[in-house]
Amino acid sequence: MKIRTKNDLEKVREKGLKTLFPKGTKVSVGMATCGLSTGADRVYETIQNEVEKGKLPLSVAQTGCIGFCQREPVVDIFEPGKPRVFYQEVTPERAKEIVHRWLGNEVVGDWLFCKMEKEDWIAEDRIQDYSIRLIPKGIDGTPHYHEVPFYNKQLKIALRNCGFINPDRIEEYVARGGYFSLYKALFEMKPEEIIEVVKRSGLRGRGGAGFFTGNKWETCRKAKGDQKFILCNADEGDPGAYMDRSILEGDPHSVIEGMVIGAYAIGANEGFIYVRNEYPLAIQKLQIALQRAEEMGFLGNNILGSGFSLKINLFRGGGAFVCGESTALMASIEGRVGEPRAKHIHTTESGLWDKPSNLNNVETWNNVPIILSRGSDWYSKIGTDQSKGTKVFSIVGKVNNTGLIEVPMGITLREIVYDIGGGVPDGKKFKAVQTGGPSGGCIPESLIDLPVDFDRLTEAGSMMGSGGMIVMDESTCMVDVAKYFMEFLKGESCGKCTTCREGTKRMHEILTEISEGRGNMEHIELLKELGWVTAEASLCQLGGTAPNPVLSTIRYFQEEFEEHILRKRCPAKVCRALLQFRILSDVCKRCGKCIKVCPADAITGKQRTKKEKGRPFKINTKKCIKCGMCFEACKFKAIEVQ
Repeated sequence: MKIRTKNDLEKVREKGLKTLFPKGTKVSVGMATCGLSTGADRVYETIQNEVEKGKLPLSVAQTGCIGFCQREPVVDIFEPGKPRVFYQEVTPERAKEIVHRWLGNEVVGDWLFCKMEKEDWIAEDRIQDYSIRLIPKGIDGTPHYHEVPFYNKQLKIALRNCGFINPDRIEEYVARGGYFSLYKALFEMKPEEIIEVVKRSGLRGRGGAGFFTGNKWETCRKAKGDQKFILCNADEGDPGAYMDRSILEGDPHSVIEGMVIGAYAIGANEGFIYVRNEYPLAIQKLQIALQRAEEMGFLGNNILGSGFSLKINLFRGGGAFVCGESTALMASIEGRVGEPRAKHIHTTESGLWDKPSNLNNVETWNNVPIILSRGSDWYSKIGTDQSKGTKVFSIVGKVNNTGLIEVPMGITLREIVYDIGGGVPDGKKFKAVQTGGPSGGCIPESLIDLPVDFDRLTEAGSMMGSGGMIVMDESTCMVDVAKYFMEFLKGESCGKCTTCREGTKRMHEILTEISEGRGNMEHIELLKELGWVTAEASLCQLGGTAPNPVLSTIRYFQEEFEEHILRKRCPAKVCRALLQFRILSDVCKRCGKCIKVCPADAITGKQRTKKEKGRPFKINTKKCIKCGMCFEACKFKAIEVQ
């Protein structure tokens, strides 16, 4: 069915509402990558089998990630007249019990996560109220969705549909207001008006650089050329980051709709989504979404009968980190080596195949439809003066609650780490948080009340980046952290610039020398100088931001570098070359496990037997290779690390 009128769109919406909120019971399973990695596919198959075998009166659906990845697999049950409930860490066995007891009007409280009595969707004016008539036994005391600390301070705009719609069903996206913004753009607005709305909203690029989106669109529209391109950067190469992946897996149509609106605004008739090949599920969801969008008239020739046409191609990247840079990405699409070029001429004027090209990332495109739907005034009231709206972060590392979060710009790091993240586990002390991916910086505990926005993070020596956030505790060595990210960056440098190619390599070598006890105080100043030269003289922002991990750790943790250099000591006990292992004779039980696991035969002593007490165990420091296997094998904490 090709959509041509608003009435056609309303019919699709009504069809989608019937599957989103059916008359009978619906069980949804989170089937994004995070869910599948913990066995969600087996949970889904189990529920399906139970339904078919017992002819149970319920439907089974797939959905994306609800954000709390640590609690996957997540299953939710919707039934009219009852609260919607969410279960966490569901196994196939638990799934059977949950389903059968629910049908018996009883909730299994053991794995109950939260309940939802009203869905106040940000993208939908109509609120889905369940009109609670019957509360099943076992739901009393269960917190509401917004009462769960992990969700309490979140505001879901980019993630508005993730975890609630089936990404393969275009009707459900339309039911949530999808493609109505596109209809509005094509039939009720001029291209210049669309650009003005985006400009007034204050939307900035969510891929890292933070350029004002509307200004970029305006430049591209004014550029001269017989052909223009629209592009989506879904290359997401930061370690520990998966914001774009989750959006593509859970809500691909929001990105497609945003791209069609953008293409109409700048006058482009062809587009590309550049997605890394390591994202097979995201690619699958995109392929289905692009096909369904074209079948229904939201893509292709004469979109919605407006006369405007757009073709979107899916391009798989090989995984090079540098291809997240705009000109390197475009070179890759052209079939050339993914290397950046000088931007004395902007890509909005001469980009892909030397044609005017507009590139934004997944989250940026995803925000466009909701801005057109709700208006620039609504959006610009969220966030800070220069950083409007919300930002999606993946919060990982030494924090109790890991997952995907979306928060208003201006929220503090303390609120993210402690209120949403639940603080540092095992009673350890918070030390730092690294933002902005491998090119970002490490922000110390003293700045934990720093508001999170584009400008404040940059001032602190870090950056927003695409949204990766790694929490570190007192057991983290900052020299080791800097070395880890510099090893990643030197390996990902395309090598075109001498400063980036050699600068990252030399910084990694110096950090290795410091971590292995061969450092000297001159090395600290040399790292600062190398960092400055690399940042100032490199062609693209990989080199321009590569020194951030080094410079920020020296800026805030220089005393830790000095400990490694002057005292040949790693305070966090991470750098193995600087460690000393010693057996505490008064604690040792002489069980002999340390001798059995030592690969260097560095431990002497005799094991205790029923007849003999054994001889004290000692470590020969000259033979010890500092592998730490004895420390891990000892159950009595008789081995001390200095």
